[in-house]
Amino acid sequence: MFKHIKSDLPASVVVFFVALPLCLGIALASGAPLFSGLIAGIVGGIVVGSLSGSKIGVSGPAAGLAAIVLTAIGTLGSYENFLVAVVLGGIIQLVFGFLKAGIIGYYFPSSVIKGMLTGIGIIIILKQIPHFFGYDADPEGDFAFFQVDGQNSFSEIVNTFNNISIGATIVGFIGLGILLLWSNVLSKKGKFFQIIQGPLVAVVAGIAYYFITNENSKYGINPEHLVSVPVPDSFNSFLGQFSFPNFTAISNPQVWVTGFTIALVASLETLLCVEATDKLDPHKNVTPTNRELLAQGTGNIISGLIGGLPITQVIVRSSANIQSGGRTKLSAIVHGFLLLISVILIPTLLNKIPLSVLAAVLLIVGYKLAKPALFKEMIQLGWKQSIPFFVTVIGIVFTDLLVGIGLGLTVGIVVILIKSFQNSHFLHIEDKSNGKHRIKMTLAEEVTFFNKGAILKELDSLPRDTYLELDVRKTRYLDNDIIEILEDFAFKAKERNIDIQLISERGIVENPPSYIEFFELRPKKSA
Repeated sequence: MFKHIKSDLPASVVVFFVALPLCLGIALASGAPLFSGLIAGIVGGIVVGSLSGSKIGVSGPAAGLAAIVLTAIGTLGSYENFLVAVVLGGIIQLVFGFLKAGIIGYYFPSSVIKGMLTGIGIIIILKQIPHFFGYDADPEGDFAFFQVDGQNSFSEIVNTFNNISIGATIVGFIGLGILLLWSNVLSKKGKFFQIIQGPLVAVVAGIAYYFITNENSKYGINPEHLVSVPVPDSFNSFLGQFSFPNFTAISNPQVWVTGFTIALVASLETLLCVEATDKLDPHKNVTPTNRELLAQGTGNIISGLIGGLPITQVIVRSSANIQSGGRTKLSAIVHGFLLLISVILIPTLLNKIPLSVLAAVLLIVGYKLAKPALFKEMIQLGWKQSIPFFVTVIGIVFTDLLVGIGLGLTVGIVVILIKSFQNSHFLHIEDKSNGKHRIKMTLAEEVTFFNKGAILKELDSLPRDTYLELDVRKTRYLDNDIIEILEDFAFKAKERNIDIQLISERGIVENPPSYIEFFELRPKKSA
């Protein structure tokens, strides 16, 4: 794990700066105590990072669960009652892991996963533009199209231009300039510029700008444009920020419903993120999905027991880790320790970091996820890849992550059905022989009920006085639905003067009396 420490430590610092405002913003958007987001980030980094089989995935509180958390806290009556549901959700995730439900993650089409990454990249850009210019009405971490402040992703940008903070904007551009200079020029000049990451320098510059300028001046930065970490007065005050579940609420059926909802949504988001991060990983590591569910379940149990929000693996932090050169799980673990140490030792200093600088960091992350070249690449791959991709992107941008993925997946399944419809058989038509059309139909290697429509249409369109050769020598699996279609067609064929020649491994059979008996007696092919 320490083999790539020179890459992992700088990456962990970048992930820390990305995670800090998101942990706080997601807690605010969820209607939960601010410290609960930090707890989830710490547990996601240290506990889940240690147990996970993912080398580059980073876990923490997820924006996709914010609406569920907000509703559940109101429904269950208190945050302490909600924490019981978080613990139950973690236990259910452990059950999913032991049942090997992680295999579901392998069934998301590549076009949908690419659409998910691109859609999230666009959302990051749209959501960070207001923060970059010092308009912080919507909390960091609110990634839904319809925002908690009553606006949407586009109206918020329009409102930004009437509420620009000059100081925050200046420091945002300074931070963005440092990031671009670092990544495009300085990082190629020597190892020093590779070890010390641009985001760290940008953040230090932002803090320095805050101290140099007067917050009440025209070019200063007001406190509402800074990170807002809870600052305890003493160690006892720090401990008082932790909440504990009220297990007397476990008899409430709604708690169990919420727990199952958390487990289901968190597992789905995690599996989607695992597929996406593995696709982004330049070293092409493959994450064991069942182990990931076990790690996430353990993390949610611990987070719920000490007052944290639900945890999932999250693409924003994971992609920041990859883009910063993270190689092993050490970067995720260290980012968790950085969160823990900083909120204990330097919360006051953290509260001097301008949000516009962190927005600049996230804008770079978003651009790298949604590069224009990817759109061109997907179009060149053809409609079967591009349509699910664009539906997923549009769905995510105009709704939220899970709805967008669901829309893309639905379109992807429709495309698969169309492809299956088209590829069920091959038809070869020859000239008339002895007064009859000679047509050869070769069935595909696997023919299922998805192919019923195509084969039924083909058989029904055969003209009278036809000689049909039906070749099933390459067919390894033939669904019973298809056999029944052939059985019914044999009856119609006699009325239309169609002769059928069945060609199989067993030889040639003219007008077989029973297709059902023939395929039941037919020797099975080895896989």
